[in-house]
Amino acid sequence: MLFLYSVVLAQQYDIVIRNGHVIDPKNKIDGKMDVAIAEGKIVKVAKEIPAAQAKKLIDASGMYVTPGFIDMHTHVFVGTKPSTFADGFSSLSPDDFTFRSGVTTVVDAGTSGWRNFQLFKEHVIDQSKTRVLAFLNIAGSGMSGDPTEQDVNDMSADMTSMMINKYHDIIVGVKIGHYSGSAWAPFDRALEAGKLSQTPVFVECHLPKYSMQDQLSRMRPGDIITHTFEKVHERLPVTDTVSGKVWPFVLDAQKRGVLFDVGHGGAGFWFSVAQPAIKQGLLPNSFGTDLHRFSMNAGMKNISNVMSKFLNMGMSLQDVIARATWFPAKSIKREDLGQLSEGAVADLTVFNVLQGKFGFIDAEGKRMEGSQKLETELTIRDGKVVYDLNGIAAKK
Repeated sequence: MLFLYSVVLAQQYDIVIRNGHVIDPKNKIDGKMDVAIAEGKIVKVAKEIPAAQAKKLIDASGMYVTPGFIDMHTHVFVGTKPSTFADGFSSLSPDDFTFRSGVTTVVDAGTSGWRNFQLFKEHVIDQSKTRVLAFLNIAGSGMSGDPTEQDVNDMSADMTSMMINKYHDIIVGVKIGHYSGSAWAPFDRALEAGKLSQTPVFVECHLPKYSMQDQLSRMRPGDIITHTFEKVHERLPVTDTVSGKVWPFVLDAQKRGVLFDVGHGGAGFWFSVAQPAIKQGLLPNSFGTDLHRFSMNAGMKNISNVMSKFLNMGMSLQDVIARATWFPAKSIKREDLGQLSEGAVADLTVFNVLQGKFGFIDAEGKRMEGSQKLETELTIRDGKVVYDLNGIAAKK
């Protein structure tokens, strides 16, 4: 009996992930390490943690272990309204798509505004196992379609910032992105709301009367532009389509501290723009998927697929992981996420990098061949296994 009691006392960790290659950009860890979890927190990252101290052992030999991925651009205010995103059928339920691709945190990209955020919170955020954060749309009713998204009178910097401050643990910034007029009032009000709430502004491409140069010139360091590598009629591409050179004003904005999100979506990512841009140093800060009902089965499959594209376009695995974890966490001022420090929330992704012959598709329908592909093996959210592809955490 004393022996059994001693064994129980020795099991001080709920889970120990052993023998994995840990990549934690925040703490500059890049090598074989063990990770111990207890009561939903990271409690130890070390070269070797005794097996006897764990209630559950997970062998991650040959796999990578990282902080849980953060998807910076999603639309998850799912509801019953047809043909709309806000409380609508065009959005997706987050838990259906996150964990299987290693995502533990999503940021909803302005699907709600100050008028309907609380409904979004009650119906989706509070009901989801995925951590759901949000950019709040400067349009009062969010992405509810026209004419509401064109109503400048309903774009209130004061009301938007008040809602952000009320839910500052969930709302991480302001979104502007669906306005077809030429007046700068919506953009300026979004910037004002960001200033009042001390949060970044997230700028989407659906602003056809604003030039990209004008948009970038107004954006502050820390503000985020998405759909970085697109080529659509609504906005100038970041590269000259003739020479392939990145426009100087784009590189100037990057140097000034404006952040660039992928925002892949169904139309937001083109190899013909991304490949030359990356070679010239225009690397994304985050791998927002623009996940919604019309993008998930197109060229964009999930965040692992998006990350794999950049891995095959020449980015190192370490740089790719930084842009799926620590970089986006910093950009939304949630430095409690995207890292494996002792005491941090135990959100982790375990994945393989498969070697072989793979194909990747962009918004133009073009195919790029690659030799590497990320595949999520296991996802842990808040210290609990929420996805296990091959049963590496299951009982034998």
